[in-house]
Amino acid sequence: MTDETTSSSYRTYEVYQRERVGETTNLVNPRDLISDEYLADPFTVPGVLRKHYPCYRDWVGNRFWVTRYDDVTSVFVDDANYETRPSAAAYGQLISGTDLRHNTEVQQGWVDLVDNAAEAALVAAIDSLGGECDLAIDFVDRFAADVFSTALGVDGSAEFGGYLTALKAGAGWDERDRIAGVEACSNLQTMLTEWLADRKSSPADDLLSVLAQLDASADDVVATLLEIDLETLPASLANTWCLLLNNGEQFAQVRDEPRLMKFAYLEALRHSPPQATADRFTRHEVERFGRLLPKGALVHLSAAAANRDPQYFADPDSFDVTRKDLCQREPRGQYRADGLPAGVVFAHGRPSRNPALPKEAPRSSYAQTRDLAVRASLALLERFPNVELAKGNAATMSQDRLGGTYRCRKLQVRTS
Repeated sequence: MTDETTSSSYRTYEVYQRERVGETTNLVNPRDLISDEYLADPFTVPGVLRKHYPCYRDWVGNRFWVTRYDDVTSVFVDDANYETRPSAAAYGQLISGTDLRHNTEVQQGWVDLVDNAAEAALVAAIDSLGGECDLAIDFVDRFAADVFSTALGVDGSAEFGGYLTALKAGAGWDERDRIAGVEACSNLQTMLTEWLADRKSSPADDLLSVLAQLDASADDVVATLLEIDLETLPASLANTWCLLLNNGEQFAQVRDEPRLMKFAYLEALRHSPPQATADRFTRHEVERFGRLLPKGALVHLSAAAANRDPQYFADPDSFDVTRKDLCQREPRGQYRADGLPAGVVFAHGRPSRNPALPKEAPRSSYAQTRDLAVRASLALLERFPNVELAKGNAATMSQDRLGGTYRCRKLQVRTS
């Protein structure tokens, strides 16, 4: 006689995970995860998921939300079971070039060029301030734009910057942004073809010249620029100052002891990560979280939830520059160092396995961004030690779009 239980074609975890399409929970409405409220606050609803549904099947977004610190960090670094798809995939065959970010000459050239451009950009940004001004625009955005445009070699072209911004936005979920991105891609390819030809015959001290000498095509450069991180520096710098100016006692500690500025920056990365979420896709069928994740499943990782996981961070919603349960240096190869967890910052990629000061490799993007942001913050504090929020102007943060950058975009201050 056949045992119907053992001969069943269903595996136990398949039976366990069966759900009706559209079925939701009594604590979370999946539409809350694509609402305007979520754009302004990517912490509250994912925090509910973290506590009650650590792998939440989001039928509206057709994805699985992962929110606990250990789960988020382990999935992000697990390349055997998960992959990150390039942003160029959103454009299909329109962008068929090679992403050259990991070429040794490009990596080292970019690090050196950004470092070399920083001092002049910082002096110009600080000298432009005075009286009442918008710190997020007049200081942060100006500093970052000058650094990157000089390093890229685009001569501060507003037209180029607009095209690149549209290209990056078009890799998201909004079809209107994608249409604008397609047009921007075509314009960039035309513009870069001419610039690369010029740099090939007359190289300058910029990234376009480095790429031209490698015989990169305009399509290669577009693919590279689409993936390169230009958002974390301005976002993390703006968020640091937004949090400092909104937390007077914390700012007073940093002002009295400037060495704490680095810790304030690292705490800001944890408290308000510039990239709230990141997408990974299963390479094959994966059994995890009590579920069977099919091949190609979209696993949506929330740094916003992971960085405020109360299992690892005491009073996680508070901004504390002297926090003792946060790693205060760059972790090596994993998300922990000195027995403490580090803040998750997706744009930096997985923690580097190179030494903190590598001899035959460039500094990590984590280290370079941290150094630039802390350097700029200390210079600003030295010039304007009494900077404060302008009366009647609240400083807040938000995402510009689903999957976009979480940052402070308006920070009206009085410098004296």
